Parts: sequence; C-alpha cells; structure tokens
Amino acid sequence: MTEPDGVLPEGRLANDARFGWWAALGSGATTSIAFAVAVSTPPLSGPFCKAGCYGYPYLDVAARYPRDYYWMLPAMVATLLFVAFAVALGARAKRERFLLAQFGVALAQMAALTIVSDYFLQLAVVQPSLLAHEAGGVSLLTQYNPHGVFIGLEELGYLLLSTSLACLGISLSGSGRLEQSVRWLFVGAGLASLVALVWFAARYGHERAYLLEVALIAIAWLSLAPGAFMMATVFRRESSRGDAR
Repeated sequence: MTEPDGVLPEGRLANDARFGWWAALGSGATTSIAFAVAVSTPPLSGPFCKAGCYGYPYLDVAARYPRDYYWMLPAMVATLLFVAFAVALGARAKRERFLLAQFGVALAQMAALTIVSDYFLQLAVVQPSLLAHEAGGVSLLTQYNPHGVFIGLEELGYLLLSTSLACLGISLSGSGRLEQSVRWLFVGAGLASLVALVWFAARYGHERAYLLEVALIAIAWLSLAPGAFMMATVFRRESSRGDAR
C-alpha cells in the first residue's frame, strides 16, 4: 500500500522506484521499436493494401515469412513489459484509488494474455501450418484476413490495454508535472479508444475490416510509449532520492 499522497513508503522507495524505472524504460523502448517495425511492414490485404494484395483464402502467403512477422516479436516483449509497468504504477497509486489501480493491473494482465497469445499463435501455429500445406482453419486465423480471429483478438487486447491505461492514469497522484501529463495522456487513451470503437462500429459495422484495429493499436502505442518514458523519469528521480537516504 502507498502513502495517501502517492509517494512510496521510505523503506521501499529505492527498490520499487528502480523496478518502476526499468519497467517503464523497457516498456517505452520496446513499444517504440514495435511501432516502428509495424509501420514499415506493408499491408498486403484489406483496405490499406495498394498492390500485390492477397485474397481469401490467404493460403499463398507462406513466402511472406518471416518479413511480415518481425513486428510481433518486439510487440510481445512490449506487452509483457507493459504488465510490469502497470504493476509499478499500481504500487504508487493514491490510497483512495488503490482498488481502481488493481483493476487496471488486472486489465493489463488480460490484455497481455490476449495479445501475446494472438501473436504467438501466428508464429507457432498459422505459419507452420501454411509451410506444411495444412490449410484447414488457417484462413480464419491468419493475420492477412481482415475479418479473422487475429484482428478480433487484437481489437479486444488493445481495448483492454487502453482501458488499463485509463484506470492506472486516474489512480496516479499527479504530484508533479510529468505525472500529471501521464495521467491525462493515459485517461485520454482510454477515452479515445472508446470513441474509436463507437465511431468505427457505427460508420462501418461489420465491414470495418482492420480499420478499428489499426486505430486502437495507434492510440495505445502512441500513448504508452511517451507516457512510459515520462514515468521512467519520475521513477528515476525517486530512485535517486531513495538511494541518497
């Protein structure tokens, strides 16, 4: 449990802040890497594809391995580090919002399980099945299907992640400018994701393909990366003060 003003108890300050610093720095760095690699990976199906597009049943995409799967590796690491970052944020929550912070941590865990499982299945199940010419069920699972299971799980995972950010943001004390900025950034991510969900559902319905998925990932990553780096600075300062004691 933290003190009412959100400052970590003196006996735990250095160790907890040091953990928070590594978690925040790792989360921000890997999220940035995943975003950069994902942006550089051309879409080869769906509404953003311009040339050389693959169509249903998406069974001729085996040659795209491993190029189109690189971004999933840092994304999985980033998602796992986000859980560690969420735990660090939950530990410094205001006392009256401690349960909300714990709910945010639980949502982070749910998001990580959904997202990491989704990406791991692409690498461990879908691509090996295509290489072995075992096509049964692959069309519904592959990342190239804009109406498939992969997209649906990503939508769910990043909705959970953004909601987790909002809960954790609200629970922060906002005792300094950086922490206040992170608070608003994370709450804004949750609200933006909710607006995106409603707007894309109303505008496109079942024809939205991966448009909502792209929007949710962009909102989550563009909020998480800078917010994590800012909180790394906050944790670093607290770690230094704890060591000085």
